[in-house]
Amino acid sequence: MGKPGKLALPSHESTIGKFLTQSGTFKDGDLLVNKDGLRTVSQSEEGEAPPIEPLDHNQLSLDDLDAIKVIGKGSSGIVQLVRHKWTGQFFALKVIQLNIQENIRRQIAQELKISLSTQCQYVVACCQCFYVNGVISIVLEYMDGGSLSDFLKTVKAIPEPYLDAICKQVLKGLMYLHHEKRIIHRDLKPSNILINHMGEVKISDFGVSAIIASSSAQRDTFTGTYNYMAPERISGQKHGYMSDIWSLGLVILELATGEFPYPRRESFYELLEAVVEHPPPSAPSDQFTEEFCSFVSACMQKKALDRSSAQILLNHPFLSLYDDLNIDLASYFTTAGSPLATFNTSNRYDDR
Repeated sequence: MGKPGKLALPSHESTIGKFLTQSGTFKDGDLLVNKDGLRTVSQSEEGEAPPIEPLDHNQLSLDDLDAIKVIGKGSSGIVQLVRHKWTGQFFALKVIQLNIQENIRRQIAQELKISLSTQCQYVVACCQCFYVNGVISIVLEYMDGGSLSDFLKTVKAIPEPYLDAICKQVLKGLMYLHHEKRIIHRDLKPSNILINHMGEVKISDFGVSAIIASSSAQRDTFTGTYNYMAPERISGQKHGYMSDIWSLGLVILELATGEFPYPRRESFYELLEAVVEHPPPSAPSDQFTEEFCSFVSACMQKKALDRSSAQILLNHPFLSLYDDLNIDLASYFTTAGSPLATFNTSNRYDDR
């Protein structure tokens, strides 16, 4: 393997000048990001108000990070595996080229604000954010097992006892987002649930999440991944936290069977009809336990008010069914999945 390269930061400063302060800081509302990191200031403050301390007190610097390889690509940027020069620790660096489109800029600002305020062991940690030469760089905790989507491609299906252990962690993450942070994730799917060699399962990617400011906890915007959308979302109606629970039901059923629960559709409108007009998918009772079938059903009720909350689902009988087995997700992820690029390995990395 060649010598790790420096991070490539293209220059498009002129295209986003309207979003910059005179000092070259990216600004959106109360959010400020520059080469030294991310901070927020109160909207009531005037002028150059003292910033809140950056999220990471170790003062990570972009200059201290060596790029190893690209590990993901999205509509707004790439994700690189990077290594800290002095500690050897790996991070995932999300590199986003700022776009002058208003909706893209607001999505990015939303993601940064949520990342700054979210600290939970069941949610991928944001270590720091930077803005340099037209690029927003978000330093994230590196999950060396990849996503559940990656893992499923290797194992084909995940047995119930392991799904039980995975579910517990995802539900604790959702409970934190819903009840403590008042956030609807709005894009929960296998590729946004990450795993590592320690058996940890964490929710990621808040690029289209929404902070709920009103007591009604409803949103009427339309973003996210169509396939995993609840009936009320895909039909364009207002939705709340329970839309994430529907998505969880689809995710768990897909992980259990190895196939997406709805047959492949040729168009969005066919999927819309299937989700809204047809009965919801269910777990085959001849292949799965009664408790698992009941759990999936509790998530996938057509009416949002009929679904169970994350807090209630944590007490569902399915999640205590295999307690006496002492399920070891760490062993399962490392032996059943692909070789992992862990924090403790040398320079071997699995091309994913």
